[in-house]
Amino acid sequence: MVRSLSLPHRKLVTLRFRLPYYTQWGQNLVILGSETAFGSWDPASAFSMSPQHDGDVLFWIASMQVVPEDWTKEVSYIYCVVDHDSRRVLRSESGCPHKFSLPEIELGENARIDIHDLWQDASSPESFLTSSAFQGVIFHSLRSDASSYTDDNALLSETSSYSDTKDGTLVQFKIRCPRSQTGQAVFVAGIGPHGNLLKLSFVGDSVWQGNCVVTQSSFPLKYRYILKDGIDAVSEVGADRELLLKADQNTYPEVIVIDDGYFKANPWRGAGVAVPVFSLRSEDDIGAGEFLDLKLLVDVSVQAGLHLIQLLPVNDTSVNGMWWDSYPYSSLSVFALHPLYLRLQCLSSNLPHDIQEEIKHAKDSLNLKDVDYEATMATKLSIAKKVFILEKDKVFNSSKYQDFFSENKNWLKPYAAFCYLRDFFGTSDHSQWGVYSKFSEEKLDKLVAPTTDHYGSIAFNYYLQYHLHLQLSEAANYARSYGVVLKGDLPIGVDRNSVDTWMYPTLFRMNTSTGAPPDYFDKNGQNWGFPTYNWEEMSKDNYGWWRARLTQLAKYFSAYRIDHVLGFFRIWELPDHAATGLMGRFRPSIPLSQEELEREGIWDLNRLVRPYIQYHVLQEMFGEDCDTIAKRFLNEYDHSCFEFKEEYNTEKKIVKATESMEEPYRSSKSNLISLLQEVVLMQDPDGSKSYYPRFNLHQTTSFQDLDEHSKQVLQRLYHDYYFNRQEGLWRENAFKTLPVLLNSSNMLACGEDLGLVPACVQPVLHELGLLGLRIQRMPSKPGVEFAIPADYEYGTVCAPSCHDSSTLRAWWEEDESRRKRYLRDVLYYAIDPPAKCEPFIVYAVLQHHMAAPSMWAIFPLQDILALRDLYAQRPAKEESINDPTNPRHYWRFRLHITLETLRHDVELLHEVNELVETSGRSMPSGAAFALDDGQHGNGAEKIKLGNERNQTAVDMTANGNENHLE
Repeated sequence: MVRSLSLPHRKLVTLRFRLPYYTQWGQNLVILGSETAFGSWDPASAFSMSPQHDGDVLFWIASMQVVPEDWTKEVSYIYCVVDHDSRRVLRSESGCPHKFSLPEIELGENARIDIHDLWQDASSPESFLTSSAFQGVIFHSLRSDASSYTDDNALLSETSSYSDTKDGTLVQFKIRCPRSQTGQAVFVAGIGPHGNLLKLSFVGDSVWQGNCVVTQSSFPLKYRYILKDGIDAVSEVGADRELLLKADQNTYPEVIVIDDGYFKANPWRGAGVAVPVFSLRSEDDIGAGEFLDLKLLVDVSVQAGLHLIQLLPVNDTSVNGMWWDSYPYSSLSVFALHPLYLRLQCLSSNLPHDIQEEIKHAKDSLNLKDVDYEATMATKLSIAKKVFILEKDKVFNSSKYQDFFSENKNWLKPYAAFCYLRDFFGTSDHSQWGVYSKFSEEKLDKLVAPTTDHYGSIAFNYYLQYHLHLQLSEAANYARSYGVVLKGDLPIGVDRNSVDTWMYPTLFRMNTSTGAPPDYFDKNGQNWGFPTYNWEEMSKDNYGWWRARLTQLAKYFSAYRIDHVLGFFRIWELPDHAATGLMGRFRPSIPLSQEELEREGIWDLNRLVRPYIQYHVLQEMFGEDCDTIAKRFLNEYDHSCFEFKEEYNTEKKIVKATESMEEPYRSSKSNLISLLQEVVLMQDPDGSKSYYPRFNLHQTTSFQDLDEHSKQVLQRLYHDYYFNRQEGLWRENAFKTLPVLLNSSNMLACGEDLGLVPACVQPVLHELGLLGLRIQRMPSKPGVEFAIPADYEYGTVCAPSCHDSSTLRAWWEEDESRRKRYLRDVLYYAIDPPAKCEPFIVYAVLQHHMAAPSMWAIFPLQDILALRDLYAQRPAKEESINDPTNPRHYWRFRLHITLETLRHDVELLHEVNELVETSGRSMPSGAAFALDDGQHGNGAEKIKLGNERNQTAVDMTANGNENHLE
């Protein structure tokens, strides 16, 4: 008999943990947790488990005896897979740890409690729903404990008549149901003789829990969980769950604690839109999109049934003081927001008439087809300074500002000081700042002291960042209130002349550059110019700089994209004298050793690392200008063998020198760089006996002129270096860094994993619960021209294009033979493809992506607008956001329609909404939101969504949409 009594003194209780899990040979399982017996979170002291087969299932079992009064009230723990010999952790559970506390009941002497757990997999479809994107936005309402279910007469509780039976076993049911909403509760069905329901209580972290005493004769217990409100009920999908009562030496457990993992439901799928903030256009912004324009985009998204808005980075990039700063991935500060996105009208509720007129004039003069970055920045800073002079005392004395400053001063003070020094010295290159070249807290305090003559410049930057924070927060809160996720972007690099490299120089390898090897975007690779990271130094404080970045990002966003997530496995590192992205190597990586090469019969290493410049190569490359070019740039060191003169022997030297030269020298720049790249191997500057194969070495004349044996050996070693030998190292490297990022916030994380993707990447992303990216024109399978969205995995984001590629319309128009193949092999249309990407083609492409298994289908706004001829009049090439082949690309694309216009295009929004609904990517059941157009001053009627969305859209668009496919 089970009674609620205090625990006797020094009584022993046996805990037996039981976990079904398959391991590989040489692997063991351990329990790692907060209790001393579980190692106090030290893997070396974790509690070992033993394997045990039960039929076809492998269980891992661990038993221990505890003294209840010595046991922590609540224990947190996870399961880990460790190497049998070294006990090195190979894999561990992700997400919220298991929690266990002893039941407050009287237990017999040597009583046994069985704990049945399931491995918590980060890639489980339901585990993604525990992120703040869902718990804080899409399922944003506070969970109910369902205490108002007075109308249900079939409820079973802990006080049922079963508590009086002498052979009862107390069963504690525990389930994670992250999709439950206000007014709903979770029940267990099937545990009573009359089909009773056990009502569970919400205990936090999406967990529902409840106890029930079950007679031994009722086992095996078949049951399932149900999510219900006062009217409707949704049962788990799949077969019933089953609980067996296991005897141990002819005794049964007095308590069974069963953690059933996640509520089994069809995977949630959603849709969203991607657009940079600067590309937005509204009736209120000046020269570029602004943070507060996002509120209008939220309205558009809700009406279209979209749940997510994906942005490019919004950090300050004001490094050079010119249009080069339009590049959003070259951060001046990874914490500060960009003044480009400031709305001047909202700096004060009492702007003087002359400033209002100046704003009005600026709005008209900067209402251009594209963003004029320099003019917009100059105008906004000029007007903002005038408002600052009028408002600074009022703002700085407010409690809101003081709270903001106190919370952000660790990055805000260095940022403001950096901006002042940048302007004072006329450069962001802090190596040119004399005594201020090296950062110190002492120098910083003097620079930002309120008593200095330049304090106004310092304070102005405080003021700007405060208002940018207020405006982005307002947009983020607005999006959250309407169930729309804002997705930010975490750039892989920072500008080498940035606040971060000034403050933390040891965290960066300043004599190198970051980039990407040749890929879909550029046959010469990409050189982004960022310094690479000193991961060893970063690890000393457990990657505190990265954790601080994620904390800051989470203030505004509930999801984020990790730019170039491959860089956390390995980075393509280039010497600082490189101009292109071709002559790099992976860091970290295992190079080819001199011993290894010589063992394979490769002896003449000098021949392979030296640019192979023969006279016949010059003739083929430069034709009749061959001798002229050779005389200007090269020295002949042997008969018909040449080398570059000292002043031209790097890529950057060639670029700089040819810029001011006459013809034919100026136009020879790219060929000269190609000539410099005529090597097969690159010698490691840090180790004279280590070598790296040049990317695509087989395409060089140097390789083609080798003997057959050398070619075969080098081709084999090349393949081994790029596709085999690094996999274990790169996997290990990713597990040092990525978990730190993912555990720094509860945002939904997505990784941009395009390009040359190592084999280890997809398994690691899957294991960590990190969504990958799928672009149809960049298939991951070799030898395939177009990926098929129906084949995508659930843990992915799919899209027809992205900001680094041409838009769907432009891609369609680029290649006639390709669009024929696409129409035939992907869309299965037996017609001649139109020269332009007609709306029916756009609809079909979007429909294919909406129907994909991917968790998210996110479309560039340009691709959505292409559903209507009205918005497809602009030349398609002008809609591209970035040109990855051009390191000096001007990021200035701007929509040619206002968000107000788009917001009232009911026909288009209904068509997108219908695509969302018919694909099963609709908002959660029961969600209902109302948009008050009056918030934006236009007095339009409210539009109700949720369960009424379809009917509303039909009512507003009686004639449907003529572009729908039959």
